[in-house]
Amino acid sequence: MRDMLKVEETLIFSILPLLQGIKHVAVGASSPIPAAAAMLMRERSKGQVRVSILGNTEQYTFTDGGRELFDLAGQGRIDAFFLSGGQIDGEANVNLVGIGEYPQMRVRFPGSFGSAYLYYVVPRVILFREEHTARVFVDKVDFISAAGGSEPYVNRPGGPYALVTGRCVMNFNSAERCFVLVSVHPGETIQSVQENTGFDFICPDDIPETPLPNIDLLDCLRGSVADQLAATYPTFVERVFG
Repeated sequence: MRDMLKVEETLIFSILPLLQGIKHVAVGASSPIPAAAAMLMRERSKGQVRVSILGNTEQYTFTDGGRELFDLAGQGRIDAFFLSGGQIDGEANVNLVGIGEYPQMRVRFPGSFGSAYLYYVVPRVILFREEHTARVFVDKVDFISAAGGSEPYVNRPGGPYALVTGRCVMNFNSAERCFVLVSVHPGETIQSVQENTGFDFICPDDIPETPLPNIDLLDCLRGSVADQLAATYPTFVERVFG
């Protein structure tokens, strides 16, 4: 089973437990891995979980695009969302603008879009990034597109919940404003995670390996979920699932 899993599938199954108990999960237009996890959760819940994918024109539509996404989030009607970034630091700050001193940055990223707003209002924001290196997970981001923490007097129902990477899963401790290592993926160790992370994190004494899926769950992902996913992410589905 372990040899059969691709990296993308490991990330999908790592995200799945983080969606337990949610009713509505929204996914960005360029996020096939979170979208697959959300669809898999919907399959497991027999349709009880609503999945909304921004930019989809087939089965999972917003009627008014990004404006509806922001409206629903502001009303507290989206339970989970996903954010990635060119840089993420130990306080869960996300950089989607660029590397270097603003505004004359030497590297530019796609931009923040509505990340700062959604980070504040969606209760369960899951950070994800397949690449887990010290150039991505830095001590301090060069630019804060979306802030991981807020002052105590700020009304903030949303915020960072967890971090899923190609090496591990971490939870976020909002009181201490730091990440806590939860599990390492097959083939990884605590040392390999530490060596490739530019910020300090809490490391409990016993760190398990990220659980592997059973055959039924894997068949569901590669079967019905992959078929649904192809409507929005055909290139991803062809590359990962063939």
